Amino acid sequence: MFKADASPDIVTREIIAAAIKIHRKLGPGLLESAYQACLGYEIEKMGLQVQRQKPVPLVYEMVKLDCGYRADLVVESRVAVELKCKEALHPVDEAQLLSHLRLLNLPVGLLINFHVVMLKHGIKRMVNNYREPSDEGSRQDHVRPSLLRDGTSS
Repeated sequence: MFKADASPDIVTREIIAAAIKIHRKLGPGLLESAYQACLGYEIEKMGLQVQRQKPVPLVYEMVKLDCGYRADLVVESRVAVELKCKEALHPVDEAQLLSHLRLLNLPVGLLINFHVVMLKHGIKRMVNNYREPSDEGSRQDHVRPSLLRDGTSS
């Protein structure tokens, strides 16, 4: 059993251990939903709280959706887990997880692709470093320095 205040690092380590256990037993080639059910089960056996297919509200200006997407797993309200079963992970998969972390306001996420021979090659841990730009000077925060004619930056 885990303490209620377990750090995201400890939680991610245990999620990865459970995913490796499942992959060793079942191997690649199953549906994502099968791995999701097994991983949720293993995580709960450890005494951690798991939310499966968690609906996440989305607000964009005047558009409000009760469910903008569903997070595969959210563990201990600290770690988002996005599962994949595909030949290779792509940059858009990483961008998707970062979007989920930002919308859920979670510090850490795991992207786990079960469609690999060795699971360690299918795991990516990502950290949410996103910070809302402040109103003051926010335009300058996003402006890249331009090069002057002599090659120096402005």
